[in-house]
Amino acid sequence: MTAGFPDIAPLGDSALIVRVRDKFEDAPDETLNDVLRILHQIKDADIPGVIELAPAYTSVAVFFDPIRVIRAGAKPEQIIDWLGERIAVAVGKRGKRKQKDQTACVTEIPVCYDPNFALDLDHVAEHAHVSAAEVIELYSAPEYRVSCIGFTPGFPFLSGLDKKIATPRRDTPRKEIPAGSVGIGGAQTGVYPLRSPGGWNIIGRTPLALFDPAKSPPALLQAGDRVRFRSITREEFDAI
Repeated sequence: MTAGFPDIAPLGDSALIVRVRDKFEDAPDETLNDVLRILHQIKDADIPGVIELAPAYTSVAVFFDPIRVIRAGAKPEQIIDWLGERIAVAVGKRGKRKQKDQTACVTEIPVCYDPNFALDLDHVAEHAHVSAAEVIELYSAPEYRVSCIGFTPGFPFLSGLDKKIATPRRDTPRKEIPAGSVGIGGAQTGVYPLRSPGGWNIIGRTPLALFDPAKSPPALLQAGDRVRFRSITREEFDAI
């Protein structure tokens, strides 16, 4: 944790943001570990009125119900200060909670790079000055980590992409990206759980469902999870 952090500030009229660091890129794993620690500390504190916690790259957003906070004892004009004090106490406690072993489980995601799915694979290869086969090899090699979930329900923003195949987002986003599409957007990569618009470079598709509202939790991945991609054939894709 760097000096001056965590920093707690209002985020609209019904949320606070707890900032952990200024930058994610300098120490991604360490930053994510700090974000997750603070997330769990606030959750474990069970602060009255807090209804949702949303981790991001360098922060945790704390959403609250003002009515519940007032009922818990806060004066209407002091809701932010009342919550901020309790959050500060919660995140100031160190070593109180055993962290989840993030190396214990890695989710494997099969990806098919059939030309019908890999709309931008050749573009990524051209940008990286390598072959399409090398892009697939470079993409399949690392172990990725889920930095946060967002954009659409269950969409994992993954860190760990090889810098050689980092590719700027498309100048013109597509109006519709099929569910399961695997994309590269700058130094990030991720998987579209639902059909949606998008501007990332699509290099393949997975047959796995990353979001199912009938399940609990509905998202296959959560912030902090680790992921590996495995190349599969079109026949394997159709069979799954």
